[in-house]
Amino acid sequence: MFHLLHYGLMPRVVQDQSHKFETDELFRKLSEDTEIRVTSYRDKSPEERSQRFINDVKEGHTCVAFLNTGVNLMLQFYPPSGPTDKVTKEYVDFDKDPSKVVLKSRFIMNGVCVQMKGWIDLKRLDGVARLEFDYDLADQEDRVVRTRLREYEERQMKNEFSIAGSQLMPIQSNQLSSSTGPEGSRIHHAHRYHPY
Repeated sequence: MFHLLHYGLMPRVVQDQSHKFETDELFRKLSEDTEIRVTSYRDKSPEERSQRFINDVKEGHTCVAFLNTGVNLMLQFYPPSGPTDKVTKEYVDFDKDPSKVVLKSRFIMNGVCVQMKGWIDLKRLDGVARLEFDYDLADQEDRVVRTRLREYEERQMKNEFSIAGSQLMPIQSNQLSSSTGPEGSRIHHAHRYHPY
């Protein structure tokens, strides 16, 4: 399925995403509940940092660090298909707890489709989160890879037919030759195309 590298095309995901998510040491650590911390605006006062964080989240993005691994992520809070006019509660929810915001972000990390689920305290700007394997996004990306591979192979086949067709040159009528058969009859060679 994944021959795109052979053709010079770089897929966004690895061949067996779920296996990598389950066996990779980094993903195993990040799949556990982990302390996270907002990394933006550290030069601002606590009040200004908090307000800027809230504004960023409402706009659909923020930056966090997973403290147990040192991984820093720029998170986006909208569907993988792209930004929407308004960030929805599926990705950003301020209503479950007035002191926190509940977040979900879907993205591709190290060739694996994942989603981050967690919460952040609005004053302290820290919280807890974990990564989960995103089965729906993984299926979408696998279909994209298959489609790109099929389109590439179809283009290659058309190019091969085009090259082969351009090499077919007709033999002119004055190139027709004849020879004498074993009984003296004349045998005319039929008009044909040479693949030269």
